[in-house]
Amino acid sequence: MTPHGSSPDHDGDAEPDDAIPLGSSGWGRRASRPLVLAHRGARREAPDNTLAAFTAARRLGADGVELDVRRTRDGELVVHHDPDLPGGPVLADEELVVLRRLAPHVPTLVEALDACAGLLVNVEVKNHPREPDFDPSARVADDLVDLLASRPGADRVLVSSFHLPTIDRVRARAAHLPTAYVFKVGIGIDRVVDSVADAGHRALHPNLWAVRGRRGVALLARAAERALLVNVWTVNRPADAVRLAALGVDGLVTDAPDVVRNALAGCDQAGSTTERASGT
Repeated sequence: MTPHGSSPDHDGDAEPDDAIPLGSSGWGRRASRPLVLAHRGARREAPDNTLAAFTAARRLGADGVELDVRRTRDGELVVHHDPDLPGGPVLADEELVVLRRLAPHVPTLVEALDACAGLLVNVEVKNHPREPDFDPSARVADDLVDLLASRPGADRVLVSSFHLPTIDRVRARAAHLPTAYVFKVGIGIDRVVDSVADAGHRALHPNLWAVRGRRGVALLARAAERALLVNVWTVNRPADAVRLAALGVDGLVTDAPDVVRNALAGCDQAGSTTERASGT
């Protein structure tokens, strides 16, 4: 594996006034607002899944970032959403040195974690049966566990995937790492909640359409019964952020962390004004 560097010093970064204090692990149920997680970094400010996007997410006040991880031919973990480069090769078919030459903007996971020091990081492992780099043995999970064990800050990492066996592998190797199942609308609520909870995973990551209307209420209620966190993607509209916060979700994955934070702050401010007016 590529040697990892030390984490950069971020002492000069101002922490937002309403920042959520984090203990030994930042992934827990919230008493106040949901976590705001920048989807592939602040991708409206910089190309997604790049160091610039992660830096922008910090500046815009995100509590953490969501990023995508794939494995190269020589076992390196790199941050990239698609299995291949635009008009180029599949990442799993090339060694890191080749990818560095073809796409210097694609960071390694080590570089991304260093850039995100102090933030929560949701590492989504890309290992889908319908994609050309699918690996049934889920070696990417083993490599990820080994990498996280070699460096500080693993307590701020949550590992997720659309492929349940991949996060099962992570949990088998490192039960202390929180894991989450990513899914879209169309999956039966009871079946997905029970299978995820029974396997010992920590959270559900449904897309926005899966938590609309009565379905969303039912999903949140069932998840609460099984003590599962619910982090929803991709939430960009202020109205959706406020609705989901009222519903009780734990995290909002968004392309616009500043917009969502402002929406939640406005909601909190309105609530405080109402409480003062009522004398409570």
